[in-house]
Amino acid sequence: MKIRRLWVGSTLIVSLLFGMAGPAFAGKTQQQLVKESVLEQVLRRGAWRVGMSTFVPWAMRDKKGRLIGFEIDVATRLASDMGVKVEFVPTKWDGIVPALLSGKFDVIIGGMGIRPDRNLKVNFSIPYDYTGMSMVAHKGLAEGLKSLKDFNRPDVLLAARLGSTAVTAAKKFMPKAQLRMFDD
Repeated sequence: MKIRRLWVGSTLIVSLLFGMAGPAFAGKTQQQLVKESVLEQVLRRGAWRVGMSTFVPWAMRDKKGRLIGFEIDVATRLASDMGVKVEFVPTKWDGIVPALLSGKFDVIIGGMGIRPDRNLKVNFSIPYDYTGMSMVAHKGLAEGLKSLKDFNRPDVLLAARLGSTAVTAAKKFMPKAQLRMFDD
């Protein structure tokens, strides 16, 4: 009986010690994670590296080669609000997520569809705008074609941006059409 009390008491003391060490350890871990966070790195560096791809009218170059457009304005304003400079890193759209994951820049600004496969790799913000997807066709060449089903023919040539949700939609809804993909 005495040995059992001693054993229970010892177990209780050891449990309490480990129980108190857990939060202390978690606090140090949390502090380390905060120090290593992208936001902390940006603030220490004094610059926010923004990966982007040109896509008229959201992000493009003016006649003097300067980046302009709504997305450029949004990123510039966010950097200003954070008290840091903005550094744009032009990147091809189909490689923008891998470039982010490799640390080439801190964040992506762009009209990226939030898909489950992408959401497993990157964190998305609340959208700053919503757009849809449309098809544009030559009046003469597309005469009589009224629905997606009508465009699903081998003699139809589709153009879409590499890595975009338009490629996924074209493959799904018009698999018989010829699909050509372009960087821009």
